[in-house]
Amino acid sequence: MLRRDEMAEPGTHNQDSISALDQGDATTAVERWTPRMRHSWKGTQLMKNIILLTFGVVLSLFALPSALGAARASSESGWVPLFNGKDLSGWKNNGEERWVVEDGAILGESTHNKYGYLTTEKTYRDFNLRLRFKGEKGGNSGVFVHARIIGLDPTHGPDIEGMQVEVDPNVGNHTGGLYESGGRGWVIQPTAEGERALKPLGQWNDLEISVRGNHVVTHLNGVQTVDYTDSAPKFTEGVIALQVHTGGGVRVRWKDIYVQEVRP
Repeated sequence: MLRRDEMAEPGTHNQDSISALDQGDATTAVERWTPRMRHSWKGTQLMKNIILLTFGVVLSLFALPSALGAARASSESGWVPLFNGKDLSGWKNNGEERWVVEDGAILGESTHNKYGYLTTEKTYRDFNLRLRFKGEKGGNSGVFVHARIIGLDPTHGPDIEGMQVEVDPNVGNHTGGLYESGGRGWVIQPTAEGERALKPLGQWNDLEISVRGNHVVTHLNGVQTVDYTDSAPKFTEGVIALQVHTGGGVRVRWKDIYVQEVRP
């Protein structure tokens, strides 16, 4: 029960509080509340915090099945990340060019104006590969399949053998076409539509590569660039490699790199 000195005309305390708040002195208003009013105010704040916490938990519970489902679907379909978004675990740097992780992407950059290759530690035979790349300068690059490093030349850096899927940030320079390093050179260039599929410098591109023995198919931003069956395949198994081309001026980012091995 309120003491006589705590009693007042209806609305007196609220009017005093409002008056104090109007004067910009919220602390004074709270101090003038009775113990019962302070207790009620604290209870209200506690209830609000409980409601907000409960709402956050409920949202997490709704999101969790979706995240788990996506991870399970990826695992069941056989897609495996080759890049964890944090470091270069599972990869090997060949040469003196710069390979680092920045903002969740692999950055390949010219530093000594030689060839540089970032190769997977594991070899692959039949597989699907998908990734995203973004050229930030005009220098040439590429993705190698069925590749291997065969030596190191002091003048131009590592030597490589394998089939290269061309990656060049300039439209018309055959991105998505196939070039055999250590062999025949160009074996097939993109279709006219494929040549136009490349996005401008500084934008992310989606590249998909399907390898089944001597049969290679590439897609750039959803457009098929080549469908090639090699009548005389020289390489049938090897590492996957990202390239920094000799000559300087290369700065390319790579991310969302996934591989799906296909068993016979």
